This record gives sequence, C-alpha cells and structure tokens, in this order.
Amino acid sequence: MDRDYATPLDVPALARVALMSSGHFSRSFRAAFGETPYGYLMTRRIERAKALLRRGDLSVTEVCFAVGCTSLGSFSSRFTELVGESPSSYRARSHEEAAAIPACVARVRTRPVRNGEAERARRT
Repeated sequence: MDRDYATPLDVPALARVALMSSGHFSRSFRAAFGETPYGYLMTRRIERAKALLRRGDLSVTEVCFAVGCTSLGSFSSRFTELVGESPSSYRARSHEEAAAIPACVARVRTRPVRNGEAERARRT
C-alpha cells in the first residue's frame, strides 16, 4: 500500500495474498496498524498530497488525481479532517521553514494523524 497508494484499494485481493478472509484481514490490519486498510491508504495518500502541495507546481485537482483519489470533494474533506486546513490553504501558505529539514524528518513531522491519534500521543 505504501508503494502503490495511487491505485484502488482491493481488500479481497490483499486478503488473498495474506491467505486470510477479507474480514479477518481487515481486523488483523486494524489491530496491527490502528486503522482500517482504507484509512491507512487514505493517510498515505494525504501524506503524499501534502508533499505535492508543498512543491506548489500542481493544482489541488491535479494533486487529488495524482495520489489516486477520484473525487475532489472527498479528497478535500479527508485532507481537511487529517491536516486541519483545506488543501488550497495548505498549498497557498509558505513552506520555506521546512526546506532546511531533512526529508526523513519532515515525513515524520508532517504525517497526518487522526484526532484520536493526536490525543493519544499527547497523553503518552
């Protein structure tokens, strides 16, 4: 999923590769990663979208389709939910301060997290 984030998610195919039923695969995935396969995929897509939007050479619509989303409305809603601002406002603001940060550190620091994850991280 990390490499092929722009392709459609096919839980039954992933489950077959893992030699599990779709239901068991989804439950096992959630237990291991803390979110459903679809949620994980969308988090990866938003993570990649943030990087493309920081570059500034693509429109929000182009970024939406480049990361594998098929609906601009759904993409914008999920982006806003995970990042806390709309894709267009994220793209419009300056990201120069992040330019000096190594890419591996930037990936960790800019990883989108769901509200529950952020709250759990603050408590620990």
